Amino acid sequence: MGKGLLLVNMALLSRFGKLGQVDRETGLSTNASMNGGRFFQKDGRPNIRVEGMEFWRRLNLYHELLHMHYIKFLLVVFSFFIGINLLFALIYMAIGIDHLGGMVANTLGEKFGEAFFFSAQTFTTVGYGRINPIGFLASTVAAIEALMGLLSFALATGLLYGRFARPRAYIHFSKNALIAPFKEGRALMLRMVPYTKNHLTEVEAKVTLAIQVEVDGVRKNQFFTLPLDISKANTLSMNWTLVHVINENSPLYKLSADDLAAAKAELLVFVQGFDESFSSTVVTRSSYTWNEFVFGAKFLPMYNPSQDGSITVLHLNKLSDYETVALPDE
Repeated sequence: MGKGLLLVNMALLSRFGKLGQVDRETGLSTNASMNGGRFFQKDGRPNIRVEGMEFWRRLNLYHELLHMHYIKFLLVVFSFFIGINLLFALIYMAIGIDHLGGMVANTLGEKFGEAFFFSAQTFTTVGYGRINPIGFLASTVAAIEALMGLLSFALATGLLYGRFARPRAYIHFSKNALIAPFKEGRALMLRMVPYTKNHLTEVEAKVTLAIQVEVDGVRKNQFFTLPLDISKANTLSMNWTLVHVINENSPLYKLSADDLAAAKAELLVFVQGFDESFSSTVVTRSSYTWNEFVFGAKFLPMYNPSQDGSITVLHLNKLSDYETVALPDE
């Protein structure tokens, strides 16, 4: 066992020998050897890759389209539109270009282009009328394409509405968690701020510390709920600094940066609140690993009154700004 991990074990076991402060119901694995990297990414997504089942069985297409980046979503929609019309243009060409009346093209490429745009007009139910299907087979294909177009645009409309109307917390977290002076002692601090005009009320924050310790020769993850100086707020319209006081009852008491590195410490942050715009509860998460802790620092102010003193100016770009300070001895 490394010296740093030994110190962590001794410190924790001396204060929590009965494990009364350990959170055993985190929903995360306690076997450290079975975990790879951090539990959560910085944006709150679980750091997990799912394998062991066929891709199509575990594919949730609606969920994927609802949560993917908007540029990727638009590319998917555009690619689907181009692809489906290319497919139907090929079908019309296979039936016979003479089954599309009103065409003025001469070369094969021009005929395929007119078939493609006829497909696009049918798929979107625009139907300019210059080109029309002739015969039962071409008319049947055009009718099927029109039905597919109606269904596709209904799905696309629902996805667009879902993406825009999906409740989100819209909260940013500071890049680092700080060990800072606090009331003649030390405290763990991290800062968050809402970055849109949505208004959150009844906001509650919970912080959990994950530390690897060695128990009976086996390296395990243990989770400690860190009590906060203030864990609830009636409203969140400005920045909020979450503060955990480091005293004799804290699992961080007398642990150095090297100790946290040896124990592969990770801070898990969970925030929920009521969004008045959507009349719904929203949840967000973030995570800080041991190398994102800064010892001996404090956050700099990120707001100030306007020049005429009539309004408060909140500087979102200063969310993670801090300065180094001396820490009092523990």
